[in-house]
Amino acid sequence: MAPTPDLSPPSNVELRPPLHDLYGRQLSYLRISLTDVCNLRCVYCMPEDTRFRPRHEIMSDDELLTITRIMAELGITKIRLTGGEPTVRPNLVELIRAMAQNPGICDIAMTTNGILLPQLAEPLARAGLHRVNISIDTLDPVKFKQITRWGDLDTVWAGLEAAAAAGLQPLKINVVVTRGFNDDEVVAMARLSLAHPWQIRYIELMPFGSEADFAQNTVVTSAETRQRIQEALGPLQPIPGYDGRDPAAPYRLPGALGSLGFISTISEPFCGGCSRLRLTADGKLRLCLLRDGEFDILGPLRRGVDSEMLKQQILQAAYHKPWGNGLADGEIPQLRLMSQIGG
Repeated sequence: MAPTPDLSPPSNVELRPPLHDLYGRQLSYLRISLTDVCNLRCVYCMPEDTRFRPRHEIMSDDELLTITRIMAELGITKIRLTGGEPTVRPNLVELIRAMAQNPGICDIAMTTNGILLPQLAEPLARAGLHRVNISIDTLDPVKFKQITRWGDLDTVWAGLEAAAAAGLQPLKINVVVTRGFNDDEVVAMARLSLAHPWQIRYIELMPFGSEADFAQNTVVTSAETRQRIQEALGPLQPIPGYDGRDPAAPYRLPGALGSLGFISTISEPFCGGCSRLRLTADGKLRLCLLRDGEFDILGPLRRGVDSEMLKQQILQAAYHKPWGNGLADGEIPQLRLMSQIGG
């Protein structure tokens, strides 16, 4: 249950950085969707015949860098680049190099399907990218193509190896656990942490728009995944120091070099520690992944609103970030697919 908020100050009172909300959470983490385009069509993410936004609706490089600078001045210290698939964005290396120059930005990470990392990992690391999360939902090449519709597991694995060689570590592997598709592979994925210093992150499937029914019918809870792993590999040990700000509650198998993380958005919400805002590829500030409320940043920027006015509007919007999602009340986000938000 959400705490009773202090609804002051009213919307006409000037707020000051750093970004914070009416529940007292400081908002220092911005996830930026660089594009809604992807070079895969994962079954839980988008229909195979998805149509993407026309280019003029997407933030240009200059607009993206202007908004990034403004957000850094408002207290954002951590950026994660997402998509769609962020590596298909033109000028990605130059964009990261420019973002890294913003005072206050101390961490730039990226979530990717890894397909283009064999070519991009090293130049991205030189430009200022620190870490990557790579989506690998199965270790079975046939099943991988079935889940992604178009993907090749060998290419993704080569991307993972390129990222490790470039120093983009610690590596994290994202596994969206889907009943009937890959829930029988969670143990095999966990074994990767025994031999490698990686974190395997198991993510509960989240409902969005036209894919909501599929997600609700195939969700596997983190508790079920943990039980399956423990029955096969032994007890999971919670890693001390977890404070709730990272959505992945961390565990370790006995003797493992790496760790396991469980992102339990559906069954064990972690809203109290949420410090995240999301910027969609078309320039909307989304306050909660699983709620449709958004604030337009790109429109005012294109209309010539000056930076100080835009900062105040962003501060006011962020102040009203909701406590958490409305899934328990049957409220499912409808305006966008996951690929149009960036996760």
